[in-house]
Amino acid sequence: MVDRWWGNLLPKIAPFLYDEGGPIVMVQIENEYGSYGDDKAYLRHLVTVARRHLGDDVILYTTDGGTRETLEKGTIRGDTVFSAVDFSTGDDPRPIFKLQKEYNAPGKSPPLSAEFYTGRLTHWGENIENTGAHFTAAALDRILSLKGSAVLYMAHGGTNFGFYNGANTGADEFDYKPDLTSMIMMHQLENLVMWTMQSSKTLRGVVKRHSAASIPSVPSNNEKKGYSMIQLQKTESLFDLIDKIDPIGVVESENPTSMESVGQMFGFLLYTSAYAAKGPRRQFVHTKLEHDRAQVFISCPSEDNGGRPTYVDWSRVENMGRINYGSHLFDQKGILSPVYLDGNILKSWKMVAIPFQNLNEVLDINPHNQ
Repeated sequence: MVDRWWGNLLPKIAPFLYDEGGPIVMVQIENEYGSYGDDKAYLRHLVTVARRHLGDDVILYTTDGGTRETLEKGTIRGDTVFSAVDFSTGDDPRPIFKLQKEYNAPGKSPPLSAEFYTGRLTHWGENIENTGAHFTAAALDRILSLKGSAVLYMAHGGTNFGFYNGANTGADEFDYKPDLTSMIMMHQLENLVMWTMQSSKTLRGVVKRHSAASIPSVPSNNEKKGYSMIQLQKTESLFDLIDKIDPIGVVESENPTSMESVGQMFGFLLYTSAYAAKGPRRQFVHTKLEHDRAQVFISCPSEDNGGRPTYVDWSRVENMGRINYGSHLFDQKGILSPVYLDGNILKSWKMVAIPFQNLNEVLDINPHNQ
């Protein structure tokens, strides 16, 4: 898959390399691979593929956290690739750059922080991350004072759209932390313009102090527009959608299956199964593993089953963001383990994909066949 993807991508990049008069100075073959992988044959294969399409003159590099473990796993010692590092803003760069030298050829290890964080992402439920402009500038000054370089990440924030927000984990996969869609780098949203101007001015001052050449002038500030409040309007309910489901397209399985197995990567997946009541007592439905959030609805379409009503369990499972860092990258979504009703496994499931690819259109249920 990597060979096919790079076989299409890299030839498009080649004309823009620095040696061809373009702006691309370096090409990164992996990012923080040492945080979750350790396969030197894989890394060497990436080098081979990149050289095949880009030639022998372009600088190839990797980026890993500034620890011996991540560098040992994530890069190749010597001059095959250039090993860059990243680390938290405010960390002392001196010992990290010293460690970086061990993984590069002698005389070929210019200190480089390939991800200098001007802010940090925020997970749902957390306070907005607030990285002060002067704190960030002081950290950048320490790097440049060591004749080092830094890539600002991000210079202007950034936004992913739709369901492409990503997620992290803590100690294990159950300590799940979905990201906000936007990487916000200020204390309050309404302070965005003022914060950006202050931060830019402060960081420019640091760069100017360490640069022998003049730096470009500040571009004119774009006009900002206020859109006031946005009124959301309800177009459909979940149970309205259920009535539109085409039974020919519903995926049926003895046990619940993952979102990926029905050909869906993002959005929601609706699961349904029927069971008969066992007397008047309350019954307990549970499962050990679902990714990421499930809402369970119970309906009673029939009361003629030998005196016992038949219930239908509707479970809507939401993909809240795919894990994109660390050891739990294999992140399947949906109900991933048996569902129990008072200790007994529920069987005979039906799955319906609800992708929500365009919220401006009335949803057209089009399930996949398995």
